[in-house]
Amino acid sequence: MHDLVYHGGGGFIHSEVYNMPTWMRRFHIQKINEHVKEQNDEMEETRKDNSNSSNATRGPNVTPSSTYNFRK
Repeated sequence: MHDLVYHGGGGFIHSEVYNMPTWMRRFHIQKINEHVKEQNDEMEETRKDNSNSSNATRGPNVTPSSTYNFRK
């Protein structure tokens, strides 16, 4: 019951889930699991695309010797 209330996105409160038929709880938990799996797959694809991309985020083009040069 906790998982359905917690991961239900605010759509369920404890008393609703407690009084919900078992088949309906299982249905909603299955749908939440499918949604989370789709999100994880999309994030994994994005991560692979970003790691293979030549336009990956890089640090600034500053040489370390001039970074902390406070003397003039």
